[in-house]
Parts: sequence; C-alpha cells; structure tokens
Amino acid sequence: MDLVATRFAPSPTGPLHIGGIRTALFNWLFSKNNKGKFYLRIEDTDKDRSKDIYKSQIIQSLKWIGIQHDDKEYIQSEKIVKHKEIANELLKKGFAYKCYCTENEIAEQKAKAKKMGTPFIYNRKCRDSKNLKITENINPVIRFKSKISGNAIVKDLVQGEINISNSTIEDFIILRKDGTPTYQLSAVVDDHLMNISHIIRGDDHKINTFKQKQIYEAMKWKIPEFAHIPLIHSSDGKKLSKRDSTSNLSEYIKIGILPEALRNYLLRLGWSHKDKEIFSLEESIKYFNLSGVGKSPSKLDKVRILSINEHYIKNMKEKDLYKNFKEYCQIHKKKIDGNLENKIMNSMYFLKNKAKCLEDIYKNAEYIIIKELNINPGDHALIDDNSKKIIKDFNEKIKESKKFDKGFLEKCINDLIEKHKTNLKGVGQPLRIMLTGSKFGPGIYDIILSLGKEEVEKRLNKLS
Repeated sequence: MDLVATRFAPSPTGPLHIGGIRTALFNWLFSKNNKGKFYLRIEDTDKDRSKDIYKSQIIQSLKWIGIQHDDKEYIQSEKIVKHKEIANELLKKGFAYKCYCTENEIAEQKAKAKKMGTPFIYNRKCRDSKNLKITENINPVIRFKSKISGNAIVKDLVQGEINISNSTIEDFIILRKDGTPTYQLSAVVDDHLMNISHIIRGDDHKINTFKQKQIYEAMKWKIPEFAHIPLIHSSDGKKLSKRDSTSNLSEYIKIGILPEALRNYLLRLGWSHKDKEIFSLEESIKYFNLSGVGKSPSKLDKVRILSINEHYIKNMKEKDLYKNFKEYCQIHKKKIDGNLENKIMNSMYFLKNKAKCLEDIYKNAEYIIIKELNINPGDHALIDDNSKKIIKDFNEKIKESKKFDKGFLEKCINDLIEKHKTNLKGVGQPLRIMLTGSKFGPGIYDIILSLGKEEVEKRLNKLS
C-alpha cells in the first residue's frame, strides 16, 4: 500500500477560519491514523492579498491546537515555474488553448447568463482555432479544454458516488493574461509533486474536483482519492462567514478556551464514533476515519464549546491547568506578581469550580491578584453596623490565635454565628465583601486560606 499523504492548503489572505482548522484536523488525524504524512501548503500565489502576518497566524494557530505538520511548510509561490511549465505542456498536447476574448466580451457573456438565470459558462469561442480572428495587442489566457459530452464520476469517500454532466464544466482558465497560474492548475501540480494520496476538503470544492480530475487525466498522473466534508454553519443555519466572530480562533483564545477542548469539539463537529463524546489525543488518532463523517452541515455551537471546555477544566490536573492559565494571562498581558504564583496554583482546585473558561478562573482569582481592593458600591451598602462588629470580632480572633487552618476558622465562624445570633451567610457575606470586594465568589474558607493570615488582617483592618 502506498504511503498515505494528506495536506492542508490555506491562503494567507486573512486569519485562519474555524472551518479551516477543522479541515486541517481531519486531514491530520486521517494521516496519523494511517501512519502517513500530513503537510502544510501555503497557497500564496495571490501576491496582492497574501501577507506574512497571516502566514504566521496560520502556522501558530495549528501549533496552538496541537496539529503538527511533517517537514517544512510547502510554499506554493516557489513552484510557479513548474506550474507554468505544465500549462504549456497541456497546450502542446492539445488539452488547452489560448483564449483571446476581451474583458468586454466575457462581461457580455456573464450579463447574458445572469439575465437568463443560468450559471456562466464560457462559450468556447476560441476553442476551435480554425478561422479564429485574433485581436491585436491582446495577451491571451490559457484555458483547459474540458470534456463536452458524457458524464464525470467521482467516488467520494464521504459523499458517495457523485455523477455530473461534463457539459456543466466550463473551459476554465489555467494561466492568466499576466502568465500567472490559477488555483485549479497550481493545486493539481502541487498535489502531484507532493505525492498527495487523499484530498480532504470542504464540499464547496466539489466542482473544483471535477475540473482538477481532468488535468490529472490529461497528464496521465495518478488521481488521489477525494473526500468532501460538509461545511460548518452558524447557529442560525447559515453558511459560516469569516465576519462572524464565532468563526475566528482569536475569539476562543481571548476567553480562554483550552486547545484540547476546542480540538475535541471540532473533532465531533460532523464526525462521530459510537456515542463517545470526549476523546484524548491518542483516542482521536486511533478512532478517526472518514466513514464517521456525516453528509449534512454542522452548526457551530458556542454553548457546547464552553460545556466541553468546562469538562476539560474540571478534569485537568491543577498543575497543567495553572500552566494554561499562566499562558492565558501572558497572552492578555494580565500581570501576576511572582510571589502570588504559588498562592494561585495551590488555589486552583477551587478557583476552577464552575469555570467554563480561563477567563472565569481569572475572575475567580482576581481577589488574590489585585493590589488595591475596591468594594463594589452595591455590596458596600451591605456592610451595616452589625456586619462591622462581626468583621472586627473575627479580626480580633485571628490576631490572637497562632493557628490558621480550616478547623480553627470553622470554630471561629461558628462562635460568631452564636454570638451574633445569625447564620453562615450573616458572617460569611460581610467577610467575603471585605476580602474580595464582592458578595459573590469562592467559599469563605477557601478565600481566607488562599489569602493567608497576614493579607486577611491587612484587608480587614481597612474597615472604617
């Protein structure tokens, strides 16, 4: 059996789309499941729109989510000479022809098709060179001579057998007027040069597959197998747009979604294995196959992403979780004093409670991180005269005692409950407000122990 080789081939003309990441993931998992190779090809032949900043973002995004390509990145623009060589070879063999139609002629054809409500297909005016009048000072494009009669069949590994009439495939351009190759040609030549065995991409590429298959046949190259995966739709069922914030990876990094959680979510978005929901990296590689990919579009669900992320946060070792938390803080320039790191790491077991993302953990830990505590105006009003007495009594008790553990604190608070004829909320709420600035937050014992005796006294002493 030949080596399985897949590729992900984004254009660096904008940030990597969440749908692109899923496509890369499926390619990567398929190749790893088959002990093959996965390559990253940067399709940068659009020089006006391609930017190095987007190229770097693509590479970093894949690295962040855990997708590692084999060998160095394949840069498409470095192979343009080869692409043009193949275009001229197709021309010599009679599989392509020069088209001298002007822009106005093409525009008229498009307008006519639009008026008739039919897709534009070039009328093949220049296909037959006999009696062809060549307009002077026109640089021709080179068009591929597509089949006119019969049907074309692609045995798709996801969609099944797809059969279309060859008459629906236009004579597409393979070399522009300026001599640069088009996507249809470059993609085929690159896939051939890279020995790609399986092309896994979105089902919006189906018509491209029929065009590209004809180039393979004309060159007598081995045709790879194709798999077209359904697109991702937005929550309202529309095709996911790059302008939709939920389609951008940066939005998930911003709120602190763990890479493992997003990878797990994207794996399950349009693919299934029995009724299993959570997959480790090893399980993802072991179980992934194209037969598990559905034929219908999947809806991007941010609520589900947060739910899976919460599962990962809850089940991750505190040490590993703190490492992710620290990276999150560094990315967002949320500075944490070095002397607080151990406090936060040791408190991670309760700071992660009910946290759906790293942003939630930061909010839970903010009372430890902040240097100057400001009490919420609405909560400040809850510190009445009786609350002030409770706070002062508590402060006196911890000052007098050398002990500072949960057992001591429980006795201390129970004594105050009895003395002031109140309940746990009556004692805990004013203490929480004074120690965190809010009536909401972690349990009172966790707050006190995480701050330490010295910091607790310092904060309670500010009671005016």
